[in-house]
Parts: sequence; C-alpha cells; structure tokens
Amino acid sequence: MPKLNDRKTIFGWCMYDWANSAYITTVVAGVLPAYFSQEVVGPAGVKIGGITYSATTLWGFTVGLAAFLTFLVAPILGAVADFSSTKKHFLLIFAYTGSLFTVLLYFCQAGDIFRTILFFILAQISFICGNVFYDAFLPQITTEDKINWVSGKGYSYGYVGGGIQFGLTLGFLAGHEQLGLSQDVIARLGLAFAGLWWATFSVFPAKHLSETSSQESLPTRFRHLPFWLGCLATGFSRTVQTTRRIGHFRHLLIFLLAFMFYNDGIQTVINMATIYGKDELGLNITDLMLTLLIIQVVATIGALVFSRLASWLGTKRTIMLTLLIWSGVVIYAYFIQSSSEFFALGMMVGLALGGSQALSRSLYGSMIPPEASAEFYGFYSVFSKFSAIWGPWIFAAITMITGSSRTSILSLVAFFLIGLVLLFLVDEKKHQKAKWNDIFLSYSG
Repeated sequence: MPKLNDRKTIFGWCMYDWANSAYITTVVAGVLPAYFSQEVVGPAGVKIGGITYSATTLWGFTVGLAAFLTFLVAPILGAVADFSSTKKHFLLIFAYTGSLFTVLLYFCQAGDIFRTILFFILAQISFICGNVFYDAFLPQITTEDKINWVSGKGYSYGYVGGGIQFGLTLGFLAGHEQLGLSQDVIARLGLAFAGLWWATFSVFPAKHLSETSSQESLPTRFRHLPFWLGCLATGFSRTVQTTRRIGHFRHLLIFLLAFMFYNDGIQTVINMATIYGKDELGLNITDLMLTLLIIQVVATIGALVFSRLASWLGTKRTIMLTLLIWSGVVIYAYFIQSSSEFFALGMMVGLALGGSQALSRSLYGSMIPPEASAEFYGFYSVFSKFSAIWGPWIFAAITMITGSSRTSILSLVAFFLIGLVLLFLVDEKKHQKAKWNDIFLSYSG
C-alpha cells in the first residue's frame, strides 16, 4: 500500500517523469521530427499512391495514428490494472517496451520511412499507455491538499531530466565534427540515448512505488475463464459500465470535454513545433534544438509556479489563465519569421506548458475515486488521445491543401477557446465524490 505523502514514494514516482521525458523531448519534439524531415523523407517528400506527401504531412498523420491506436486500448488496460493490482507491472512493461523501440530508431536511415513510422508508433503507444499507470498512482500517493504540488513536482522532474538528456544530445550535435561523426549519425545516437535514459531511470519507480492490493475477486460470470482472460473481460465490462454512468456526473464530463479540446491544441503544438520551424520557417537544426532546451527550462519553472498560483487562484482558474497564454502562442506563431521570434515563442510555450499539464492532471485526480484511479485515468487518456488524433490530422490536412503550415497553426486557436468556454462551466465544488459509490456497487456482480 503506498504511503500518503511519503518522500521516497513521491521521489520514485517523480523519477518516472524524469526517465520518460527524455523520449518526449528528444524523440517526439526534438530530434526525430527534424531528422524525419531532413534525412528520412527529405525535402522533396515521398510519393504514395500517386500523391506526394511532405514530411510535415506524414508526421502529422503518424502522430494521429499512434494516438488513435492508444485510444482503443488505454481505458481497458486501466480497468484491468485496477482490478488485478498490476499498475506497477504495466508501467514497467510499457516503459521497457517503449525504450526498446526508441533505441531501435538508431537503425532508421535515409529512405527508411515506414520502418521509422513503425518504430515510432510502437514507442509512442508504449509511452502513452505507460503514463496511464503512472498518472494513476497520483491520487494514491498524496492527499487532496497536496495533489497540485505533487503533480507539478512530477512535471518539473520531467522537464529537468528531459532537459539534461536533450542538452547532452544537443552538445553532441554541435560538436559532431570534433567527434568525427556526421550530424545524422549523432541524431540517431541521440535517439538511442533517449531510449537508454528512459530504461535506466525507470529503476527508481520500480524500487520505490508499491501497489495497492485489490480486495476483489473475479465477478461470478467470468470465473470460468482463465485468470488473464477474466481480468480482461472484467476490465472491458467495467469500462463499458463506467462509460454509461459517467454522463450522470455533469461537471466531470464537462471537464473531460474541455480537456479534450484544449489538450488537442497543446499536443499538436508539441508534436508539430519542430517540423513547423524546419519546413515553414527554414530554421537550422541548432536554433530549433536551442529553442526546445529553453522550453524545458521555462516549463520546469512554470509547472511549480502555476502549482503555487493554483493554491491562491484556484486550479480551474489557473488552467484558464494558461489557456489564454496558449491562444496567444498560436496567434504569435502565425506571424513569426526569424529564429529570435521562435526563441520568444519557445519561452511562451514553456510557461504555458508547465502549468496547463500539471494542473489538468491534478484537477482530474481530485475529482475521481482513488480506488479506481487507473480506470479513470484510462478515461482521461481516452479523452486526451482522442483529441490528440484530430489536431495533428487537421494540421496535416490543412498543410497539404494550402501548401503552408501557417494556416494550420492559426486554426489551433479554436481548440483553446472552446476548451476555455467549457472549463468555465465546470464547478468542481458541486462535484460530490461520494456519488461514485453508486458506480462500484454494480461491479460486484
């Protein structure tokens, strides 16, 4: 049983963010999009079925596909983990699977388009599914009065850890001539380094996190099945039941809808920023990587500052403030032309990113039942990943139609404004967690 507010437990939990943020920073946001554009696909694009696709378009469709595949499995995995007390096992399985396919990206070279896409999708699915179980520990390791701070602390560890690994990779890229290696070799080594970093530091949650024992047995109707199949059937059944009942909890549902929209905008900015800077603005790799390093530093501060601000202003209002900043980010991105403007944009992104991600997770965590945290963070992931499908796909489609990414980036304002309006309608004080007892009474059959 995890100890509430125990320093070692919280440290172990935060260190998983330190571990896997190397992947999100170097692979998803940093090196891989630029390498995919410049080397794997190339400036001329690739012809598929008689249609020429640019690297930006292919990357957008790939990110959306990974989100769609995760959307199909995440809530069921969460329910199974709650029932069988295996959150930690699932977390580590996905951590090491994801790190393996990240390392395998080293073997993807110029022209290896479909191999790169396959390895990236498998790593991305593992990253997202692992976070379902990582997030699910949050309500079980801390109390409601400290959940904002602990959530923010987790993100700050991630920004620091990811920033250090990315900074080292950037240093190797800058000194590739002294090392006697080409930039593309260093880029591939940086991808493998991110996977090894992820795997190495995952030993801390393996050591310090402990599982809450399940007090339940398989429902009667599934006891004739093999245990693993009975767990899967129970997880699916619970997911269906909760989906039917969640509509009765108006404010939680509205929050999830709000999150679905504004997270769409956030994830699209994260996934498409580097390739936007490379293809649309023509920035060199050094400027792009330095901007991402700036984002990591500012986001570390933003996660902690906004977590403190939430204790004074309120979690919901503070998230709304970050959404106004995000709206300004994409409007500004439409007009920028130079590397210095891209640096300024990076600082705005870092500030908004740290606050919006940490507080969204903690607000949701304060509204769900701790005894089914993995299942409900599975739902959180559903809304998160469902939204993450459409943003990159819309971005890619508009880019393909117009031939420019500027209109695509401006379209993201709509996602932030819709999310802002919906979030305004959420009244977390009216949300009574005691009502969740009605849901779990139906699970014992």
